[in-house]
Amino acid sequence: MPAKRKSSRRPQKDSPNGNELLVLELQEIHSAESQLSRVLPRMAKAAETEALRQLLEQRQERGERLISEIDSALEDMDESPGRKKNVAAEGLVNDAREHVQEIEPGPALDAVLIGAMQKTEHYCIAAWGTAKSLAQALDEETVVDAMEHAIEEGKSFDQELTQLAESEITPALLSQEGEDVEEEAPTGRRSRRNGRGERRITT
Repeated sequence: MPAKRKSSRRPQKDSPNGNELLVLELQEIHSAESQLSRVLPRMAKAAETEALRQLLEQRQERGERLISEIDSALEDMDESPGRKKNVAAEGLVNDAREHVQEIEPGPALDAVLIGAMQKTEHYCIAAWGTAKSLAQALDEETVVDAMEHAIEEGKSFDQELTQLAESEITPALLSQEGEDVEEEAPTGRRSRRNGRGERRITT
């Protein structure tokens, strides 16, 4: 008896409607903020610069507020946050966590923390924008307001991180590197920059 041929048809995929897509987006955001809320205290504690520590603590507070707003919105939609983990956010959060573990406190870690935080915030801003667009189409004004507020604060937060990096942390990092070069110069010699900004050893 000939063997039965396997069907070449692929399993049918789900096609969620607009409301279901919005719920999925909100659940993804909820997961991202929940994961971030667990690592932010460690990032703030590891930060050497007081201004960076304050910004990270403020981001923690904003994230907790956003989680509460999403909980309320999902409850109004007869939905729950669910338990599915946002894997994109997980990668970004784990990256930040590893930096805290591997780099000693100082300008270098502060610079890396800012980079990690900005990557995460850019992802969040994109997610908030997607949820806002879906909510507008579905006349979910509460969600629209929450996402608009999150986007506005997120962009401001990103700018503040950039300004802090440019005005304080990067100069401190470069200054520290210069001091390290001086210390590594051979005894009886000193390191000095020439007119082109290059370092040379002089006696």
